[in-house]
Amino acid sequence: MTELAFAPSAITTLPIVGAEARFPVRRVYCIGRNYAAHAIEMGHDPDKEEPFFFQKNPNNLDTSGQFPYPPESSDVHHEAEMLIALKSGGTNISVESALTHVFGYGLSLDMTRRDLQGIQKKMGRPWEIGKAFERSAPCGPLHRVSEVGHPDQGSLLLTVKGEVRQEADLNQMIWKVPEMISYLSKYFELAAGDVIMSGTPSGVAAVEKGDIMVLTIDGLGKLEVGYPRQAPNGTPVLINGVRCPIVGRVSMDMITVDVSELSRVAIGDKVILWGTDLPVNEV
Repeated sequence: MTELAFAPSAITTLPIVGAEARFPVRRVYCIGRNYAAHAIEMGHDPDKEEPFFFQKNPNNLDTSGQFPYPPESSDVHHEAEMLIALKSGGTNISVESALTHVFGYGLSLDMTRRDLQGIQKKMGRPWEIGKAFERSAPCGPLHRVSEVGHPDQGSLLLTVKGEVRQEADLNQMIWKVPEMISYLSKYFELAAGDVIMSGTPSGVAAVEKGDIMVLTIDGLGKLEVGYPRQAPNGTPVLINGVRCPIVGRVSMDMITVDVSELSRVAIGDKVILWGTDLPVNEV
């Protein structure tokens, strides 16, 4: 048995709907500009481009529902995508057989430090500093093909603070799932545990601390990602100038606070958590 100089980092795994077993992640491939309207909004002609891919790190995938705002950036954008998980692979896979390698599908966000990515683009450098930072790929559990089939149409909808930001249909992808797998396999040997983030539609935009992002895709459920969930129990918030501890949470954007130190509190009062205003919704 090979002796290691130190203990290796934990392998990244994703939960599977309806199963105790988890999906071990090997590599993360991301396709760029796979919806025509998004290619146009980013200044490119979708009719003249071959598909191109970049990679994130497996441990960038994060199912915690949290998105800490990353350092060294003031312009972080959301990109809502369907995630494809492979159970097998190979090289030079045909389009016709590509779907036999798919384990399942899920929801994901390709969070991007757009300002840093823009600098790298202008200098002709790789994008990792803008794309592959810690927790840059929030995602949900995987839905097995045996349960959901192969989604090739259906609504993709992302809201931020309750407002629609991205809305499209999966059938608007330029390169379909079988084509992505086949194309990638010409350049890489794909294998079980590889995941592919399938591109984002138009509407990408900046997020701010405190924003709640909610992604839904027909048949694949809902992914909620935001800021307040980072606050553990005991974290103080300010209500009417008084520090009150968090004692629990009801949902992504609703926390429970101990207000025993307050003389009064009313619906609509401001709760200040880490510089973000949250309203009192229930007393």
